[in-house]
This record gives sequence, C-alpha cells and structure tokens, in this order.
Amino acid sequence: MMRDEWVAWLEPVRALAAEAGARILEIYATAFGVTAKEDNSPLTAADLAAHHTILAGLRRLTPDVPVLSEESATLPFTERSRWRRYWLVDPLDGTKEFVQRNGQFTVNIALIEAHEPVLGVVRVPVTGLCYFATRGYGAFREEPGHPPRSIRVKSLQTDEPVRVVGSRSHGGPGLQKFAAALGAHEMVTIGSSLKFCQVAEGTADVYPRLGPTSEWDTAAAQAIVETAGGRVVSVETGEPLRYNTRESLLNPYFVVYGDASRDWLAYVPREG
Repeated sequence: MMRDEWVAWLEPVRALAAEAGARILEIYATAFGVTAKEDNSPLTAADLAAHHTILAGLRRLTPDVPVLSEESATLPFTERSRWRRYWLVDPLDGTKEFVQRNGQFTVNIALIEAHEPVLGVVRVPVTGLCYFATRGYGAFREEPGHPPRSIRVKSLQTDEPVRVVGSRSHGGPGLQKFAAALGAHEMVTIGSSLKFCQVAEGTADVYPRLGPTSEWDTAAAQAIVETAGGRVVSVETGEPLRYNTRESLLNPYFVVYGDASRDWLAYVPREG
C-alpha cells in the first residue's frame, strides 16, 4: 500500500519541484543579493522563494506529513525523533553554483520512511532536466519535450578508466587522493546533487564525498541512486546513509557507486 501511495505522490511532487524551479529562475534573472547564514553558507531570495513554494505545496498534498527543509532546520530532535514519515527538502541545492550563475543547481525533494529515502525528485531549473524515483517503481530521467526514460547504474568496464565525479565547489585533497588510488580514471566536477544523478544514470562510476554535507543535500538523490541499482554508503560503516537518527543533521563522509563488484571504500584515504 505504501508503494502505491508513493507512486501517487510522485507526479504532484515533480510538478511542485518545477514550480519551485520557476520561482528560482525569476530571481536568477535579476541582480539578486546574497547574505550569509550562521554557518557562513550563502543564502539568496531564491532559496527562500523555493522553500515557501515547496512547503505550501507539500502541506496541500499531505497535510499530516511533516516537512524538514534546509531553510527551516531548527526543529529540535525531541520533535523530529517522533517522525516515522516526513518530507526532506533542499529548496536550492548548490547555492554557490546559483551565485556563480553556472546553472548547476537543483531542487531536491525526498520522502523519508523509517529513516530511509523512498522517493526522490531532483530538478535542474535552468534546463528543465528532472531525475525522479520511487522505491519499487523505478528511477527515471526526463528532459523537456521527451518522455521519461528509465535509468540504471552501469557495470564497470575493464578496458575503460574509472569515471569519477566530484564536487565543483567542495573538492579538497581527499577527493584527489581517492582518485589517485584508483589508478586510471577520468575526473569530472559538477555542482549540487547532479553528481549522484550521474552515477544513477551510468555516466559516472563513483562519487566520493569526503567532506561535510547535510541530510537535505543527499536524501532525494540517494533515493534515485538506490532505485537505479547503486549505493550511497558511509565510509566508516559501509552502511547506507540513514536520516533523522540523531540531533545533528550532518552526514558522515560517504561514497556513491554503481557497480558493487569493487571495494570502493578501500580507496578512501585514512588519517595517520
């Protein structure tokens, strides 16, 4: 029954992501200002416009399901810990990319059930490209003017270099050490949750994230990767990322990969 419910919600959530993307583009076309949040990360009117659009839409769609958004993340764990089901939202993932006007930012909406992401929508406002998935139903990529097509992670090819995707704004020495340990590889850097989506659709093999992220950064894209046959695992435990299990909303460092025949965690640089 839950799967039927998730599938029924997928289309209205995709429409909501498109609506939020339209609000973002309205501001993207202006000489917008940038302020800093308490953690010094950038904040724009586009983040807030998308947040309010998504919050209102989800409350109409599922009035009894709570929403946790990056722009409303001050809810205490004593309240959040009672949630078995909730929406987890990053209204504008890749604000740095938005400020740099490179187009590599997304709208991310995920449904969490029992600490696991089971539905995910990732939309690119500038191009209209949308990735979406529901557990038990499938993972898809949709481009404007074309019907959605099913996506699947790709098996490693022995005669090809490993395709590594990394963060455009948050690379760091850990990524370089990981890639060097792989041997022959190709490196592509891109912003926001698009890195996950490249693994999900088979245009990249692995995405190591050896730096801080928050739960709203990863949930929607994790649902897409896992539904497409890949994994998103903690570098410490090798287990999938889980959500809303503690006070902190920071993720552990993690690796996203498609083909499980290789021990990707063996390439993670260790301290000491």
